[in-house]
Amino acid sequence: MELSLQERLVVVAGGSSGIGLACAQAFACEGARVAIVSRSHARLEQAQRECEQAGLQVHAFASDLTDADQAQAVIDAIIARHGAINVLVNSAGAATRHPVGQLTPTHYLDAINAKFCPCINAQHAVLAHFLGQPQPSLRAVVNIVGIGGRVAMPEHIAGGAANAALILTSQGLAQAYGREGIRINVINPGFTLTPRTQATLERMAQRSGESLEQVLAQQQALIPMGRFARAQEVADLALFLASPRASYLSGAVINMDGGAYPGA
Repeated sequence: MELSLQERLVVVAGGSSGIGLACAQAFACEGARVAIVSRSHARLEQAQRECEQAGLQVHAFASDLTDADQAQAVIDAIIARHGAINVLVNSAGAATRHPVGQLTPTHYLDAINAKFCPCINAQHAVLAHFLGQPQPSLRAVVNIVGIGGRVAMPEHIAGGAANAALILTSQGLAQAYGREGIRINVINPGFTLTPRTQATLERMAQRSGESLEQVLAQQQALIPMGRFARAQEVADLALFLASPRASYLSGAVINMDGGAYPGA
């Protein structure tokens, strides 16, 4: 399928690892110009090396997107260096999971700061830029959130609340800006094979006293398809949602959980 993404400028927030890096590589494979944003200089350098080894080029920008001023500054820097942005993929941040008995009000605020704020800050800066671009140019946002924003999970209440807020915000903004030709869609992955998921499983194993292999098998057994998602599979959906092929799709929330929560 021709996605018409050649030479489009795509910004991937949280693009230095995991799903974000898979998205950056997927867009680069389609001929897009890709800028990745992350707090970690080391991760950005590693991501660039991985892309170069695969024959792909990405441009790296360091920024702490939890800070609105830094988010605005990095978007301005990308525009100054590479021109008008066409696509924002938000894959930045994640909230730490906590057993419900250990939750405190601070954990809820931490979750909002870790997940909601980076996405909102990057999106706010890019939407302001989009509004200055002529129609009918490609202007799309793909927010990669998480199934915990749709399904209550006792071990993920604070993070789920942050995800739910981001989903609602995405839908409201999609409705508000649809007449401007701006599209905003959400992907809700379930467990996906990434370093972040590995760390989550290790914490679960430590708390339960079971081995990592046992915890992995238990979690995969809960999924009808019997396995976790691959980051590339999430990236493939992001490609479609960002492309002109999805030109009439906005405000959608797509759960990508292997059938674990149908209808959620």
